[in-house]
Amino acid sequence: MRFATRVVLLQTATAVAVVAVCAVVFLLLGIQQLRTEAETSALNIARTIAVDPQVRAEVAEASADPGTPQAADLRVGELQRLAGAVTARTGTLFVVIADDHGIRLAHPDADALGQPVSTDYREVLAGKEVVTWEQGTLGVSARAKVPVLPPDGEGTAPVGEVSVGFEPSSVFTDLPTLIGGIAAAAGAALLLAALSALLLRRRWERTTLGLQPEELIALVQNQAAVLDGVGDGVVALDADGMVRLCNETARDLLGLDDPEGKSFAALGISPAILAAVNDGTAGDGIVSGDRVLYVDAQTVRRDGRDLGSVLIIRDRTDVVALSERLETVRAMTSALRVQRHEFANRLHVAAGLLDAGRGLEAREFLGEQLQRGPVDYPVENIDLIGDALLHALIGAHALEAGERGVRLSVTSDSLLLSPLGDVEDVAAVLGNLVDNAVRAAVAGREPRSVSVGCYGDGADLVLTVADSGPGVADTDDLFRRREGAGAGPRDGTDRIHGLGVGLPLSRELARRRGGDVWLIESGRPDADTTDSGDSQGGPDADHALSGAVFGARLRDVLVVSPHVVTPLETSPLIKDSDL
Repeated sequence: MRFATRVVLLQTATAVAVVAVCAVVFLLLGIQQLRTEAETSALNIARTIAVDPQVRAEVAEASADPGTPQAADLRVGELQRLAGAVTARTGTLFVVIADDHGIRLAHPDADALGQPVSTDYREVLAGKEVVTWEQGTLGVSARAKVPVLPPDGEGTAPVGEVSVGFEPSSVFTDLPTLIGGIAAAAGAALLLAALSALLLRRRWERTTLGLQPEELIALVQNQAAVLDGVGDGVVALDADGMVRLCNETARDLLGLDDPEGKSFAALGISPAILAAVNDGTAGDGIVSGDRVLYVDAQTVRRDGRDLGSVLIIRDRTDVVALSERLETVRAMTSALRVQRHEFANRLHVAAGLLDAGRGLEAREFLGEQLQRGPVDYPVENIDLIGDALLHALIGAHALEAGERGVRLSVTSDSLLLSPLGDVEDVAAVLGNLVDNAVRAAVAGREPRSVSVGCYGDGADLVLTVADSGPGVADTDDLFRRREGAGAGPRDGTDRIHGLGVGLPLSRELARRRGGDVWLIESGRPDADTTDSGDSQGGPDADHALSGAVFGARLRDVLVVSPHVVTPLETSPLIKDSDL
């Protein structure tokens, strides 16, 4: 039997029991009320007769006579006539009048006149009124006995009694009506209880989707096991957008505190996540706080009913950071490929000279190559970079930029003597900024160039990246990922600066170490680099680019010797406010 059916039966049985008890109680109270009304009526009739002056005089006279009244005289007497009239008028079973010796002076049965009464009368002669149910010669009746006092001025001791009785059949004349009313009320109550039980069952099955308690227990156990066993964040929303479930992983990723029972849209969630929930789609590379997230929203339906949606959240910050670092490795690998190609060309030259029998010239060529050392990167002022890895990273990006027609150089005021102690975040941040600048330079005017500045500030590394691109038109949301893939303004400016997760990720990586990435200059979209005098030479030629200039500070990434001093303030791009 289904649990909902058992609940309905139990509720119905309880209602039947309650209604039965109430019906019995009301029936007993009704019977008691009818008995009380009969006793009260008998008492009032007896009192009325007992205070009648004629009755008092006749009873006093009969009590004063030492002999026994004759039955024949009593049959035609005034008391018998009065008792008969009262009985006929009130519907009582009997009206009995007796003297102080208990001799009947009036009785419904004329043959009983002049005989003693069948019930005790001593308590009434003591001056008390007695109301009770007793068995007499006429059967069981509700009777009231009232003392008859002598006429005025002749004493206070009772001289007789008046007894009035109602038979049970007349007392309970209204009992069938009472029982019918109680039965009707009980039936209505049972019908209402059955209807409420059915509505409760329907509501129960609708709320639980037809699941039984055993199934609900298994569902809760499975839910707890799944939510606690997976590494993804899970948020369950109802059809109204209220948070009904949120595991610890989701709270950590979204920065939520006790979100259950609150509107998901009112929790300060990223607009990109809200858009994914509203559209029931997946979104990758969504930046929320200092994390890059993958969000997948799925609408949940059962039996054609919309139950809400489930949001799956994965932290892709480390994955994206790793991909950026792998991109750096790829760039360096490409640079090594170019170097290998150049070195092979040199060997071909030497081999050609030897094959031609020009040994002396071949020896001179090899000696020259030995003095020149390895293949140089085509980067101006790269010798100012003292760290070998950073030297190779900039050179690798320069080779890739050269393939796209962009000249990459190091600013003449750069100075980095300390080696890098932590290269991964530096490679990711610098790689993102340089790639961003190269894309901007490609979209700009000739000559296309990118300038990189590297400065040591104690254990901190400060970078500047400037380009000859069109600049940044909108800087408000530069470090926030745009909604949708490839989204950007109509003018296309921010399709270059701020697309995807490069800049947000670079800032997040820098801020993890206590540093930052910021925009120093937004550029001059109306500038003409071909007419710039500084671009052709001069001491500030490195910084005469018209595009955007980004700065970055990465803390505690350099291994600093106590005697090394690096004057960071010599760079014209970095102001005191930027430091």
